Parts: sequence; C-alpha cells; structure tokens
Amino acid sequence: MGKTAPIPSPQHKTVDGHFNNADDETAKQGISAKTPAQQAQHDAVHTVLLTVDGTDAKKDEQTIIQAAEILRNGGLVAFPTETVYGLGGNALDASAAARIYRAKGRPSDNPLIVHVANAKDAAPYCHITPLYEALTDAFCPGPLTMILDKKPCIPDTVTGGGSTVGIRIPIDPVAHAFLQACGVPVAAPSANLSGHPSPTTAQHVIHDLFGAVDAILCGGESQIGLESTVVKLDGEDVTILRPGGISYEQLCDFLGRDHVHIDPTVLHRTQSDAPPLAPGMKYKHYAPRAAVTLLTGTDQDVDCALQALASDASNGILCYEERYALLSKSPAVVLSLGARNNPDVQAHRLFAALRQFDQTDVRHIWAPVPQKKGVGLAVYNRLMKAAGFCVVEAQTLLQNTSEHKGV
Repeated sequence: MGKTAPIPSPQHKTVDGHFNNADDETAKQGISAKTPAQQAQHDAVHTVLLTVDGTDAKKDEQTIIQAAEILRNGGLVAFPTETVYGLGGNALDASAAARIYRAKGRPSDNPLIVHVANAKDAAPYCHITPLYEALTDAFCPGPLTMILDKKPCIPDTVTGGGSTVGIRIPIDPVAHAFLQACGVPVAAPSANLSGHPSPTTAQHVIHDLFGAVDAILCGGESQIGLESTVVKLDGEDVTILRPGGISYEQLCDFLGRDHVHIDPTVLHRTQSDAPPLAPGMKYKHYAPRAAVTLLTGTDQDVDCALQALASDASNGILCYEERYALLSKSPAVVLSLGARNNPDVQAHRLFAALRQFDQTDVRHIWAPVPQKKGVGLAVYNRLMKAAGFCVVEAQTLLQNTSEHKGV
C-alpha cells in the first residue's frame, strides 16, 4: 500500500482554548517555522480562541459579542465565512489595516475587501450604483465582492492606495452575526500567511496566525472552500477580476453575456507594475511549499502521466476521485480532488489538500488542469496561480519518461 493522505473529514473539530490532540503539534510547528522576525512579532500577541457552534445563534451570541468588542478596540479577529476564513479589522482604522498586512506578510498595495452585514450598510463607504443594487438583490448575501469607488472615510491603507474598494456581504450565519455585532465595516483578507493556501478550517488559521492576531472565532469548515468572486462594476458591465463561488455563467444568465467580461489575469500570467484592483491578481497566491505542475491533454494521457509520476515517493498527486483507488496504492502521496465533473467538491477540497501536502515530504505536486465550467473556473484559477501557470503536456511527459527508461 502506498502512502496516502485522505482529505480531512468535513466534521471538523472546533477548539475551546487549547489545541486539539493531533492538531497540537501541527499548530505549534506552524508557529515555530517562521523567521526570527516573524516569530518575535507573533510572540507579542496573545491570541484568544473562541468557539462558536454555528447552528445556535443564541448560544453563540456572547462569544460573537466578545469577538466584536476586540475588533472595535483595534484588534484583529479571524472569523469563518462561507468562502474561506477571513482576518478582520476595523475598516475605518488605518492602524488596524496596517496590522492585517503585517500579520499576513502581505504586500501593502494588495487591497483588502470590506465586509458588511447587509447591502445597504455599504452606502457610507462607497458610491452605490444601480448595478450594485441589482447584483446584491440577485446574489447577496453570498460569495460576491463588488469593486466600487470608495468614499474618503475608507483609509488608503485598506485599498492598497487605490481609489476603489471591494464590498462583500457574507451569507455564513456566524460571519453575518459577527459583522452585525461589530457595528463597523470589517476589512478582511483570507486569514493565512500571504502566498499560502487559504484557510478553510479554524486549525488552518491557528497554524498560520496563532500569536499574530487577537482572536480566532473557531467554527466548522468553510462551505465553498474558495474565495469570493470579485467583479469590477462599470456602468451596466462587470469584469471578473477573480472567479469564485458565483460563476461566470450565473452572471451571464443575470446580466447577459455581452455585459460580463473576464480579466486576462484570471486565465493567464501577466506582468504589470500597476497596483491590483483586487486580491489574487498580481502576487503569488495559494501556493504550497512544494512546486506545483499541471498536466494538460486527453483524459487518458493525463491519467497515464499521473500513474507514471505516482511511482516516485517524492511526488504528490492530486487526482480525480475516479483514479484515486488505483493511484493510492502507489508510493507517492495521493489525494483526491473530487469527481472529474464535480467542481463544487473540487473547490471545497482544494486548499485543504494543498495544506495537507505541506504536512508531508513531497517535493513536487502534480495535478490535472481542471475544467473551466461553473465554479471550475475558480478551481482552475487557484491551481494555475499555485503552479505559477506551469503547465506541461501529459503526452510529452510520457514520451520523456519512456525515453529516459530506455537509456
């Protein structure tokens, strides 16, 4: 039997102020793996772990109020959403925003998304347009971020120096209750170290940011597993800057195909010194420690290439569910991304899988190029970014492998 590493169960354990058994060493290793400068910074903050049930609003009320008070007093609070966990600070407080950048090691021109509890709550912070109102009626609360012209009350620190701001209204019940309790707009990128795979569980946040933030609201797994769709609004048109839980097809069905565009950075590597309008556009994102390469070609060629690569124990293989039973018997570390034609499951599993590879000794991760339909476009985008757009033809790899064996 080869080395396999199953995806963690959706029944994620929450924490109650202490690390949970098997996760204890993982979390501690995440803290100790930082540079001396990062370690000193992390040691300076006492992190409170606050458990929420997520299904009983009354039971969670006092815990959420406690977390909101920490944020209002200038603290940073990580909290669950339906997409990924976010790292929140008061969006009206430039110093809180600066702390977010420092805690994550995030470039200062990479803008933060501003979260509010209800669509109407955004009016004091940005210039509302008819298209914003139409989109919020159709898709919000939900995994959609809209880029609008900001008002002066939003510090430039939050927007990376830009004149626009991203607004999102989460549907997750804990996130909604937390935002309501805060009473201020909450600037929140993903709650992970910059460049790493985004966190979909509280333990992922603990691993990356314990000791760097003031509190972590520990709930269950994020339902979607990938960040929100980010769209720039321009008259009656939208441009997708980052694909996510609201698909291109959904936006086309609502607005008409002629009114929906996809920014080139979604599909291709681009070089630009201009500040990004949205997170995920400019810098390296979502990357595990090991190099990632994607395989393209016919299903048969890709499957055969993955099978050949799985014979090397230093490889990590991220395969479709249909091939998992066979490949899991090989020496490589093999994880299932989900069924070939189920992008929703792929989205839910992707970041957890990339993080799980980080707990192994694999030196190279190989995966198929995902289909780009529906949420699959977001899975494609995240894997392409994680791989630095490194794609090889499966047939070419098979030929090279065959020639090497023949020498």
